[in-house]
Amino acid sequence: MTETSDSPEGPKPEPEEIVLDGVLDLHMFQPREVKDLVPDWIQECRAAGLLEVRIIHGKGIGVLRTIVQGILEEHPAVEEFAHPNDPGSWGATIARLKPLEDG
Repeated sequence: MTETSDSPEGPKPEPEEIVLDGVLDLHMFQPREVKDLVPDWIQECRAAGLLEVRIIHGKGIGVLRTIVQGILEEHPAVEEFAHPNDPGSWGATIARLKPLEDG
């Protein structure tokens, strides 16, 4: 029996490249996943030169907002964060990140 990368359903699709655009929508994540996800995402944004980012946590009862803002408060690469000024954006937090240091 020889091994192939094809499954009975057909060939496996190629991984899709995700475009890093400085916006992270947390609607599809559980609160327990956010604690590891957000710091990793911040680092990737900084590496890509994205220093103003938007994290969409939703309005709800504030669980994700509280977690996100706690992470941002503690993260050494975050200069500042706040809610966007436009009235429809209370379900998001924007943050300004410090650039990566050369060397």
